[in-house]
Parts: sequence; C-alpha cells; structure tokens
Amino acid sequence: MKRETLQGLERRESQVRALYQFPQLRQLFLELTLRCNEHCFHCGSSSTAREEGHLTTQEYRDILDQVKADFDIREIQLCITGGEPLLRPDFFDIMSYAHASGFHWGMTSNGTLITQETAHRLARCGMGTISISIDGLPETHDRLRGFPGGYALAMRGIENLIREDAFHAVQVTTVVNHENIRELDALFEIMLGLDIDSWRVINLEPIGRALEHPDLMCTREDYRRLFAFIMEKRNEGYPVEYGCSHYLGPAYETKTRDWYWMCSAGLFVASIMANGDIGACLDIERRPELIQGNIRTDRLRDVWYNRFEVFRRDLSADSEYCRGCEHARFCRGDGHHSWDYDQKGRECASRTCCSESDASHLKN
Repeated sequence: MKRETLQGLERRESQVRALYQFPQLRQLFLELTLRCNEHCFHCGSSSTAREEGHLTTQEYRDILDQVKADFDIREIQLCITGGEPLLRPDFFDIMSYAHASGFHWGMTSNGTLITQETAHRLARCGMGTISISIDGLPETHDRLRGFPGGYALAMRGIENLIREDAFHAVQVTTVVNHENIRELDALFEIMLGLDIDSWRVINLEPIGRALEHPDLMCTREDYRRLFAFIMEKRNEGYPVEYGCSHYLGPAYETKTRDWYWMCSAGLFVASIMANGDIGACLDIERRPELIQGNIRTDRLRDVWYNRFEVFRRDLSADSEYCRGCEHARFCRGDGHHSWDYDQKGRECASRTCCSESDASHLKN
C-alpha cells in the first residue's frame, strides 16, 4: 500500500472514531413522498402510489422551524428525495418555506416532470443542486425504470435545468447493473454532449426491489470493469465519480472519487421519512431497531444526540469473518445499507464487499 494512501485511510479512521462520540449533522434527508411516476426495478424504498400517513405541509414547516432552532443550519444541507418529490402537490410551498428560512437544499429526481417553468420555479425557491437519473440508453432506461418515454423526458429535464443556468451543480446519476454496464461507453459519449457538472456512476445495491433481481447484480468482473472505467475517465480529466456506497480497498480509494471511504449514516447524515420516522441514510433497511424515533413525537435534536448508537460503532465487530479481514480497520464493515443484519458472524456480513484491492473478494 502506498504511504500516501495509508496515511489518508488512517486519517479517515481517526475522523470516524471521533464522530462515533461527537457526530455532526451535515445532511438531513427529507423523503417528501413515496409516490413515484416510475417503477424502477432497483428502487431502494420500493416507492408506491400510497400516501397514507405522509407528513403534512404544516408538519414540514414545523420540522424546519425546529431544525433551525436547534442546529446551525449554515452547516446543514437539506437533501430532498422520494419517490419523486415533484409529485407532491405542496412541493413548492414546502421548499419556498425552507428557502425563506435560510436552508441550503438539493434534490434527487427522475427528471421527467422538469419543464422549463418547473426549472424556473426550482431556481426561484432556492434549489442549489440536483441529481437526475439516467440508467442506460433510451430503451434500457425506460425498461429498467418501468416508464415508456422516461429517457426522453429526463433528458428534457436536464436540458431545462442547464438552460435555466441558476444552480450550483447539475449531476447525472447512473445505477450500473450486470446488463447495462455494456452501455457505459455509449452513455459517456452522451454525457459529453451535456453541460452537466458531474456524472456519478454507482453499482446496483442489494436493497429494496433489486433483491428480486439477483441476476442483475454486478459480478466480480463487472466491478473491475466499472472501477477501471471510472479511473480511466478521471485520469483523462472528466468529472466522473463513484458514489459513497462502499470501501473499495487501497487500489481504488481516491482514484474513483475525491475522498476516502466512510459510511456517514448517523455520523453526518440523518433522515426524516415520509411517515415521520427518523433514521440515518434512506437506503438502509427499514427495520424496527434501525428506526430511531418519529418526528411527530420526538425532537430531532434529542434523537440525534441521544440515540443512533447502532450507527456509531464498527460493524465489523459483529462478524467473525469481518473481524479477521485485513481491511476491517478501514472498512469497518462497509455501509449500513448493505449490511445483512440477520447474518451476523457466519461470513462477511456486508452484502457487497469490495475490500480486496484486486476486487477478487467482490460477491457475485
């Protein structure tokens, strides 16, 4: 391992250990709705058309007032997600209130509803960043996302956002699976033709609906190809990056993204789900022991500082396999979203283990 890489990983380890004791809320995810006009096979939240129990407009205003009173909102980014956030009828009421209250915010969207007027309204209510999903060439994208014509509408949305010229960053995110990985080169050519700020290329995760499609999970060779692709484009100066999902081992850390691995769940990140439940990263399995409270009965400040213990610890300690891994010190059991909480100790309990530098340990 190169000395520079080792030192970087050691610095990150020290930072994470400190955050276990003194967490710092930096990103607050608001899941405005579980409704979605697409039906993506890989959806982590298995979004549906149901809205029973969703937080009301006034409840969101109260939440924003509470967070502003209890935290330094200059240090917090609101991350708006769903479902498809723009399907919520009071979306602009909520986000205009957030903007007027002084919050910085960005959004994840499928892009299909972003007309030029919508892009203008997003600028007016203070949106700073947005990530739009493009998951393949037109036929592949529409099929994987269960929405004929979705690719064309998403591309229209991207162009409208760029044309508005009012946002700090317009990003495209692509979820790579065993099928669409063969389209990476063609997609790269398309991205070159867009004036986007970055292209985030991530792997399909074994969560939500994707668990019903094991045949589409990335293989060892897929991971090697994905990381090689990202490194090649970054070496050529293009703003292509891997996401925050996993520890990748010394061969890939900082070569596929600009930082060293850490799972930020419960350390920098908290979320309020559509029904008011309080958790960490929204990709994490929604099981009772991982839900930390509900905003209708609990104050976020109290939950953030007095609960979340399950996220502020080294996961590798729960698995005999992980404890014996040479990467455990830096991996710490990998991401909470891919940890198999029912499989403690029998083998590597991370459903997506990327720890070995030659990717030979990646699970099929």
